[in-house]
Amino acid sequence: MNNSSQKIGLIEKIGYSLGDLAANLIFQTLMTFLAFFYTDVYGIEAGKASAIIFTGGMIGALFNPFMGMIADRTNTRWGKFRPWILWTAIPFCIMAILAFRTPDFSMSGKIVYAFITYLLLVIVYSANNLPYAALSGVLTGDMAERNSISSFRFVAVMIAQFIVQSLLLPMATYLGDGDKTLGFEKIMVIFSITGAIFFLITFITTKERIVPNPEQKSSVKQDISDLIKNKPWIIMLILTVFIFITLALKGGMYIYYFENYLSEPHISVFLQKIGFSNITNSVDYGFGLFNAGGIIFMIVGIAFSKGLADKYGKRDVFIVGLFFGTLAVFAFFFFPPQAIALVYMSQILHGFFYGLTIPLLWAMIADVADFSEWKNNRRATAIIFSAMILGLKVGLSIGGALVAWILSKYGYIEPIDGINVIQSAETLKGIKLSVSIYPSLTFLIGVISLFFYEINKKKEIQIEMELLERRINTDIILKK
Repeated sequence: MNNSSQKIGLIEKIGYSLGDLAANLIFQTLMTFLAFFYTDVYGIEAGKASAIIFTGGMIGALFNPFMGMIADRTNTRWGKFRPWILWTAIPFCIMAILAFRTPDFSMSGKIVYAFITYLLLVIVYSANNLPYAALSGVLTGDMAERNSISSFRFVAVMIAQFIVQSLLLPMATYLGDGDKTLGFEKIMVIFSITGAIFFLITFITTKERIVPNPEQKSSVKQDISDLIKNKPWIIMLILTVFIFITLALKGGMYIYYFENYLSEPHISVFLQKIGFSNITNSVDYGFGLFNAGGIIFMIVGIAFSKGLADKYGKRDVFIVGLFFGTLAVFAFFFFPPQAIALVYMSQILHGFFYGLTIPLLWAMIADVADFSEWKNNRRATAIIFSAMILGLKVGLSIGGALVAWILSKYGYIEPIDGINVIQSAETLKGIKLSVSIYPSLTFLIGVISLFFYEINKKKEIQIEMELLERRINTDIILKK
């Protein structure tokens, strides 16, 4: 392994993080609004929307391991992973715009159009985001620097999340002059063009430093065999699946929670008490403020994450943060529709504790790539990172589909001519369970899985030191 300078400059950290900001303008929109867009904007029945999200997402997810093998075997003057960020920037932009357009087709035509555009979007997303994620594993071999890079990139994620979850709905209403269909289309054009520019900046400002030895050769069969025997990789795959099921489920259901379960008059009174007066649509603005509070405190959690991880290890910090974040989600079960202040307080607490874990997920995958190299004397970064993207896609597909499926199961009635109807008590029960009990259970599975993850603080240091020694010795041999 070529092991040149392990320190990463500020410009490169910012440039790399812009790639996550770009991807998350689209990803956060999918996670938060896709089910809502299909049911309440495009007019697709909830059950059919569930099938589109699940089937399209799962097919796209299966593409990830193949993309990992392709990326690991890519060799250009720009490296293995950076070229894919360049090559996919424009296609990603185009597919995001098409996926949120609303052509005036028949119901069957709408279903076909939604399925094709969503499937193509998640495939292009994999071709872009898997190499992007793998790039973090070859920017440096210094684990403290990786923690720093992860903190930078997830501040960028939080900025994208803030824009999407806090501002998108009011922006859609404003840009569409009350027509959310037109508003969504305009916003996705803005997001997509901005994202393409940011991807190009990421490509220009980053450098791949951890380069496999020229003599390293491995077959696809060997790569798969290494993965199956890599217990930390399996644990991270399980963890990622259940985290993103949770995020997609509760994130996608929150808009229904605000529009149907919480008391609109009490939202208005709460907003007035905290200084937001003369607001015409209290639900949209209340929803945006709810997300904003969680995101702001996620950023606070991210700020604490690196120091705690450096001191106690990523795994242990992740367990504590995810457990207390789970308790904050579980608390939603006890809130009546009038308890607006408690709803916001629980979201803030959840944001802080979950924020502790956000940078660690990707940094731990980079550690798993090091673990594989340390154990097998072969480095296959992208195929390792395919666990993250595969888990992310599977989780997003299952969680997003669950939103629409649960709504259908509990008898949700789509708006008529853009006007919400009064939902049954059974439907409101399903919505409440979907932001409290159900996501708490999937988060808890993630917590339990981490107890089987063997790369604790002591092993992190051991792997880093032994790999550094190997790379130095390899450089000496190659120079001879």
